Amino acid sequence: MSHNSVGVLVMSYGTPASLDDVKTYYTHIRRGVPPTQEQLAALVSRYDSIAGGCFPLRKNTDEQAAALQLTLDREYSFSEYVCFQGLKHAPPFIEEGVEQIAAAGIRKAVGIVLAPHYSALSVGAYIERARKKAKELHLDMRFVKSYHDHHLLIQALATRVRRGLDRFPLADHPQVRVIFTDHSLPASILERGDPYPEQLMQTSCLVAKMSGVTNWQFAWQSAGRTDVPWLGPDILDVLETVCRQERVKNVLICPVGFVSDHLEVLYDIDIECRQLAESFGMQLERTEMLNADPAYMKLLAEVVHRAAEEG
Repeated sequence: MSHNSVGVLVMSYGTPASLDDVKTYYTHIRRGVPPTQEQLAALVSRYDSIAGGCFPLRKNTDEQAAALQLTLDREYSFSEYVCFQGLKHAPPFIEEGVEQIAAAGIRKAVGIVLAPHYSALSVGAYIERARKKAKELHLDMRFVKSYHDHHLLIQALATRVRRGLDRFPLADHPQVRVIFTDHSLPASILERGDPYPEQLMQTSCLVAKMSGVTNWQFAWQSAGRTDVPWLGPDILDVLETVCRQERVKNVLICPVGFVSDHLEVLYDIDIECRQLAESFGMQLERTEMLNADPAYMKLLAEVVHRAAEEG
């Protein structure tokens, strides 16, 4: 590793390592306030529901970081990129990842979040933490803010929508309602002109156009349980509306803002949404996640390299 190497901080939300770590993890999300026993039991139950307490996001993030390293080595062999991880709510934390880059003697770095869409409350918060630590360590660090309209992202998601539609009888394809989703955020972001909702709508429009889908809409999911209003409509309410009022019987959910199999996908969609849909007599399917898809890795490598070159 030389001083000319470029560190790549791959940032993700983070997840517990085991059920024993859920309380610590949940406390960190709540900014140091421990959850009540009821809140803790509810989250543990959700993790326990997905393959007996598995924690797929940790494994997927490891695989994505490793695959990105291989892709950077292959696509940009004339440069030396070295990937590190930095997680928002679990070790190695974002600050630890930046420290590891500096400790390796690297003086230039690029930070990227495994989320295509920018919000000051999501990707912006990751960047702020990394930037603060990088400044302390005199590390020249650039950031990829978003890649929501990158052609490789749109192609990969459109391919998954077409595959998802194939789970329904061909004659029913025009009647299948495609619902694009992403994680809700507090509605207060609208007052600040946050680009998050607009970027998600742009992605959804582009994916729908490329996949040839005209029967679609957008819904929010996985809103936090707080006293403040969150962006809506919620996917559970949308499912009820399209069934009872529009007589829709076939739904394909494409979680367009998520890139990995994790709790919000494996529980909130695969269990919670599916159970509700079944109670209405609806067939509900979900598109496959990107995870370490080669096209997604090529996308990440491309935007990382571009940021490094611009820096």
